[in-house]
Amino acid sequence: MANQPPPTTTPRKEKRIERDENRGQWKSKTEFILSLLGYAIGIGNVWRFPYLCYRSGGAAFLIPYMLMVILAGIPLFYMELLVGQFSSTGCTGMFRMAPLLKGTGIAQVPWEDCENPWNTDDCVPPDDLGKHNHTDGFKTAADEFFHLEVLRISTDISDLGGMVWEQLVSLLITWIIIYLCLVRGIKSVGKVVYFTVPFPYILLFILFVRGVTLPGAWMGIKFYLYPEWHRLLDLKVWADAAIQMFFGLGPGWGGIVNMASFSNFRNNAKCDTIIIVSINVFTSIFAGFVVFAVLGFLSEKSGIPVEAVATGGAGLAFVTYPEAIAMLPVPQLWALMFFIMLFLLGIDSVFVQLEAIMSSILDEWPWIRKHKWKLTLICCFIFFGLSTIMCTNGGMFVLQLFDWYSSAIAVIVICMVEITMVAWIYGIKNFLMDIEFMLGKRPSLYWRILWQFVTPLVLVFILITSIVFMRTITYNNVSYPQWAVIIGWASFVSSVIWIPLYIFYIMIRKRATLCESLKKRLKPLDWTPADPQDRADYEAFRRQRQMPGFMSETDMEGSK
Repeated sequence: MANQPPPTTTPRKEKRIERDENRGQWKSKTEFILSLLGYAIGIGNVWRFPYLCYRSGGAAFLIPYMLMVILAGIPLFYMELLVGQFSSTGCTGMFRMAPLLKGTGIAQVPWEDCENPWNTDDCVPPDDLGKHNHTDGFKTAADEFFHLEVLRISTDISDLGGMVWEQLVSLLITWIIIYLCLVRGIKSVGKVVYFTVPFPYILLFILFVRGVTLPGAWMGIKFYLYPEWHRLLDLKVWADAAIQMFFGLGPGWGGIVNMASFSNFRNNAKCDTIIIVSINVFTSIFAGFVVFAVLGFLSEKSGIPVEAVATGGAGLAFVTYPEAIAMLPVPQLWALMFFIMLFLLGIDSVFVQLEAIMSSILDEWPWIRKHKWKLTLICCFIFFGLSTIMCTNGGMFVLQLFDWYSSAIAVIVICMVEITMVAWIYGIKNFLMDIEFMLGKRPSLYWRILWQFVTPLVLVFILITSIVFMRTITYNNVSYPQWAVIIGWASFVSSVIWIPLYIFYIMIRKRATLCESLKKRLKPLDWTPADPQDRADYEAFRRQRQMPGFMSETDMEGSK
């Protein structure tokens, strides 16, 4: 017995992820910053934040908003930048940290008068608004132009009606522009953002200068910022602040991780986070001055109080603000500037979101990498096809339904999964060590406390308050039927259902006990830098600290 040779062990068969060596990088730090700005700053900064601020206590609203930005927005933004930069993968590749959770990442302005074919007897031109009581039920010229001519809106969501062909052609042109900007990936996006990001700021500044010089402007700004401190006791205000933070900064949508994955491995992501978040918050507040200065002017000219003309969302962008513009000299110029600004703000966000989807596909299926332009064309065609329903007579009702239910709560859930994975499953010590290797300095205790305790608790609070204070959906004073509300909730479920479905798929696919499968799939799978030299240095870095190498046994069975 003593002379028997020691038992031999079968060497482990490692499974490495096939990296995309031609994935590319940003040509400069400026391209990266501009792309992030284009992603984080969108039309919500112009048509959502100012109205929320006014409705939720004016300057007092900035307190819960800034707290949500500091306690949840910045930690999530910084964390996603670090994850994408370290791994050089998109929003699905990041879940190699804990493969079990991979499912988380699948000429005269036409509204100036009421002498047009689409106008009704209830139409009132801007100059005559002061002659009517705002409770009389009249319709403004801008309101009728938007709803009866541009949208040709139906009675409710149950009546989709036919196609509004002018909208369809406009949609097609928009997607052609998006395709041309994305056809070469970050090489083309990096060049386009030099125009699409700074130009809206130029237009916003011009509109600001014109706005604050109008009569009544400062009355509107006073309504915008006048603090109502008692509103801080209202949990609904805090819920609104949290939701606006998600819409404003964009964590949990995949765009931040994807943009960072093209960044230099040693890039100072903390500095980028502070810059992007600061500009984002400034843009939201500054846009409020632009909007409410013009609303103050509208109130002055019409005799209607500011609180009666102030509105949010599409109503602000396409009805109220154009109403005020129609009262200005040369309204065509100001309208053109305003709508070009909205278009550029919106299209920038689409660039990043679509690039995130395509990068995730390319990361998962390497054989597609040779056909990226075809993938871009297919994605643009699919999204164009899906969005055509918005070009019907009932399209605005559909748009509002999905905007109301499918995005806000789903992205909160995704962020909760992300931060739980990083701080508790992968482990905060491992994550801090990764950052130390990448940036040469370990993050302070402040970031550890935020990522491990504060931000997760804040996200739980945001989720609960968002559900509790969700209002019944209406659009244009039309309530939605119950079946439409069910579809809305189903759209939310369709976003997050992939998390448990993927877990269930893994459980039934693997030839192991439930406990063993869970244990293996919660280990990192080749969570290492993409560059071969950085990967070798990283593995030596971990060995030096007597830490295990990151190669899960999860897929060993499948690779045999």
